Amino acid sequence: MPTAPVIDVTDLRKTYAGRPAVDGVSFTVEEGEIFGILGPNGAGKTTTVECVEGLRVPDSGRVRVTGLDPVADHERVAQVLGAQLQESQLQPKLTVREALELYAAFYPAPADWRPLAERLGLEEKLSTRFAKLSGGQKQRLFIALALIGDPRVVAGLPGSRGGTERRRGGLARRGPGPGRDPDGSAHAGRRGSGRHP
Repeated sequence: MPTAPVIDVTDLRKTYAGRPAVDGVSFTVEEGEIFGILGPNGAGKTTTVECVEGLRVPDSGRVRVTGLDPVADHERVAQVLGAQLQESQLQPKLTVREALELYAAFYPAPADWRPLAERLGLEEKLSTRFAKLSGGQKQRLFIALALIGDPRVVAGLPGSRGGTERRRGGLARRGPGPGRDPDGSAHAGRRGSGRHP
């Protein structure tokens, strides 16, 4: 029996000042699939991902994350979707350890942040303040923060500097179990119909 997709986008449209940013995008992401949205600057990648995350309200179309509307069911979607935003900041004096502990406290059953820190090369930076991290270290910290809630679905975008992460502007569902690759770098693909961002 086929399962419902973890992300289902149908005829997504979003305009800014009368100009289409996203025009009729449709795609699905199946359980276990790593999915990337590719395109030049200004093609609507960020807007599409922000609509999936519930951070932007589409003008029309349908978006579902594990069957939930990311706008109407935002709190429930936040429990199943980990998000790495295109640009993020933390308090400059907050240490990596404090950030990981703080974000873990937001969830009823968080992932253990220690293996995440180790896999992302942050174990030697746990006492380092956010302001002292390099751009790539900040990106890796934000990947850890996106995964700390042990989400079923992960959505992320590259930072404006590019950083060192290998998963570029896309949507991914992390693999099962403790051996999963937190940066989603194993595979990327593009599929669906309509004008793609």
